[in-house]
Amino acid sequence: MKIFRCDNCQQPLFFENRSCYSCGNLVAYHDLHQRMVSFPETGSEAPVLCKNYEHKACNWIVTDAQANGFCNACALNRTIPNLGDTENSEKWRRLEAAKHRLIYQLQRFQLPLQSKMQYEDTGLCFDFLVRGNSSIMTGHASGVITILLAEADSVHLERVRKQLLEPYRTLIGHFRHEVGHYFWERLVWQDSDILESYRNLFGDEQANYQDSLNGYYQHGATKNWREKFISKYASVHPWEDWAETWAHYLHIVDTVETAYNFGIGIEPVLENADHMKTHIVSDPYINRDFDQLIESSAPLFFAVNSINRSMGIKDVYPFVHNIEVIQKMKFIHELLSKSLA
Repeated sequence: MKIFRCDNCQQPLFFENRSCYSCGNLVAYHDLHQRMVSFPETGSEAPVLCKNYEHKACNWIVTDAQANGFCNACALNRTIPNLGDTENSEKWRRLEAAKHRLIYQLQRFQLPLQSKMQYEDTGLCFDFLVRGNSSIMTGHASGVITILLAEADSVHLERVRKQLLEPYRTLIGHFRHEVGHYFWERLVWQDSDILESYRNLFGDEQANYQDSLNGYYQHGATKNWREKFISKYASVHPWEDWAETWAHYLHIVDTVETAYNFGIGIEPVLENADHMKTHIVSDPYINRDFDQLIESSAPLFFAVNSINRSMGIKDVYPFVHNIEVIQKMKFIHELLSKSLA
């Protein structure tokens, strides 16, 4: 992600900031210009803020007069929890923080973000639900992304991570994975040539999904899953392989963009360590060199993982990219590069 700053005093800001700690002005994110706008707490200079600003769930400016007072991120919400419940409200705010980061990234890729409430057949929407029965699950179906509030509970996340033997489980990961299913329908399924290329890499998605899922939970992933997939879950079915690979590609682009904006370079104090060096000198959304993206990310993740271990914290990115995964990422990279052309 980019580095943001207060346009009044130039103080650096986080993406989620609602005020500047230096000058005291309120700040809000203008997604069409990808910058923070600063304004005094009182006066007539304030922009139109999203309705969810008052719930401390959003800090975006309304840029679409047809969105009923919601910003371009919150206008995609179809269902939110009962905010009269304090615990629900806090979890919902965590979901919104991750979702807004997702929308930022999709906007940077210039992907179409149509609301399902306006475009029923092709649009996208989010349902944030409290589990009412065991049939309600986090997932995607025909443009509806359902995220359970429990996913915003760190204890729940850790328990499920251990149960499923997942090395990495985060809110932003859920959002990136589930929106990957949506964009498979938009970018792959509707184009026969792209669909054929997809099947050559990921497999035939016409294989029975439920049977594949049942087999995975009964017998687990195949022993050699590391040779072909980014994660165990990616081995379930070609749809899940796509969504997992898509999510990891977005992880990498976002991390490299952040490193670029902070001017991060890696220069290990070792002999014969050229393969561990990197200088991230360009924005990955602008310089669409796939090889450079992948080559720069490996030493970056190794360095950050090493820092985390120094602090007794789990690796931020505990994955290794095999040749097949890299080819799948390149396929996604080329698809998204078309949207930026």
